[in-house]
Amino acid sequence: MQKAVQLEVYGRVQGVGFRWMTKLVADKLGIKGTVANQADGSVKIIAIGESATLQQFIGAVKASPSPSGHVTKLIQTELADVSLCRKFSVVG
Repeated sequence: MQKAVQLEVYGRVQGVGFRWMTKLVADKLGIKGTVANQADGSVKIIAIGESATLQQFIGAVKASPSPSGHVTKLIQTELADVSLCRKFSVVG
């Protein structure tokens, strides 16, 4: 079953290749959505995929897909609309 979540990721997540490494993980797992830097220094991710695969993706984000990054806080919000995206894109 397809699920959609919004992830707000805090820590050292900008200027370390975090968005591009997140895209690589998403593409490998078949996750759709977006990843974008935010003005407050965080990164916002919209992720859509099968429940088990989505959990794998969230685990990879928590561990920081970028070796230079470090996640200190992750806020996860369930989204109702799973038809938001057709692929995974870096935006912003």
